[in-house]
Amino acid sequence: MNRWLNRVAVVTGSSSGIGAACCKDLVAKGMVVVGLARRENRLLELKAQLPEDQAARFHARKCDVSDEQQVIDTFSWIDKTLGGADVLVNNAGIVRFTTIIGEGNSADLRATLDTNVLGVAWCTREAFRSLERRQINDGHVVIVNSVAGHGVPVLPNLSLNMYAPSKHAITAMTEVLRQEFLNKGTKIKITSVSPGAVDTEIVDKSLFPKIEDFPLLSSEDVADAITYCIQTPPNVQIHELIIKPVGEKN
Repeated sequence: MNRWLNRVAVVTGSSSGIGAACCKDLVAKGMVVVGLARRENRLLELKAQLPEDQAARFHARKCDVSDEQQVIDTFSWIDKTLGGADVLVNNAGIVRFTTIIGEGNSADLRATLDTNVLGVAWCTREAFRSLERRQINDGHVVIVNSVAGHGVPVLPNLSLNMYAPSKHAITAMTEVLRQEFLNKGTKIKITSVSPGAVDTEIVDKSLFPKIEDFPLLSSEDVADAITYCIQTPPNVQIHELIIKPVGEKN
């Protein structure tokens, strides 16, 4: 991680779970970290938990990634205040417990696509433009995908509704972005990290009566995998990393 010391990482969806774990891990390894989330109070709580030297390098910023203008304004602030983002971890994502064929679910389906797909597109676009303007050729974009982006796990009495299609879109978007980066003649990397089930606020454990039969990763497990991808040598790009808990059946 030496080449990333004091460089800027932006982590979306940082108020809890994988995003919060990523912020803690990256700032502990010497990066300047900007945590983005809708719940600013949770970001401030995270900052207060950090050792003093790490807290000085952590910046909390309220941002709803599904709102394009908020994303544009946030990355403009990062450019002006911190000199721009060198690493982006697209982690923000939502799950709505509904079905595609259900009645009155339009807002839930639309919100899932706006956050899980367009939010990634807006953030990646703004981060790339910042890197390009600054002539930074070694940036890294990480997209937190899901095993549901490569197949649709069967979960008893539970529909993955628009969540699985949104993650399949992310799988395709990662490859499209890799090609776009390549066509620009840049060495900026892009990596999709696809976890299995993770013990976060998104997982409603009440839906799984025998939780002991449903192994879960921790947020720290996924954050460690993300850091592993970021710290690879400049000539190494991990395109896709699938990480599952031992014993996962899907």
